[in-house]
Amino acid sequence: MTMASRLTLLRRISKLLLSPSLSPSPPLRSSRLLFLLRNASRINVSPWPFASSRSFCSDPLNLPQDSQGPAPIDYRSVLPEDEFHRIANSTIHDLQEKLEEYGDIVDMDGFDVDYGNEVLTLKLGALGTYVMNKQTPNRQIWLSSPISGPSRFDWDHDTQAWVYRRTKANLFKLLESELEQLCGEPVNLS
Repeated sequence: MTMASRLTLLRRISKLLLSPSLSPSPPLRSSRLLFLLRNASRINVSPWPFASSRSFCSDPLNLPQDSQGPAPIDYRSVLPEDEFHRIANSTIHDLQEKLEEYGDIVDMDGFDVDYGNEVLTLKLGALGTYVMNKQTPNRQIWLSSPISGPSRFDWDHDTQAWVYRRTKANLFKLLESELEQLCGEPVNLS
């Protein structure tokens, strides 16, 4: 047994023995550790009984013959990158303008709309901050909300709107509802 393999074995044995689930009593752990350390080179001790078995990872998966893999992606529904940027930029810039107008109506300390590095940030003082940005690889708009948390909106061709697939929420309707709840004033972002 080489020195490197002996050290590896000894580390594994000590980790196993020091685990509280193996032995509740420290003296018993110490005596078991000493016994294994003394005898590890003489007997073929492996703390991992499956390590010597080649069948551990090489068995076939035994899937039924008619099983299918993951559903294929319908690439016709994925927006081309240039169209995604056009729609997402238009959405974010329209939101920026409407939120700035809304800020003139709402009298709130700390209300601020900022757009930079393709990130739209709406600060509502002590009420929290909204952050919205484009995720080009996913063709999504991501929103972080102080009320509903993170959401990922996909462009829906049928409704011509950004929709969160999990909840079917419309980006504009979600923002309108949450802003009215937080600020006390209705807003129309559509």
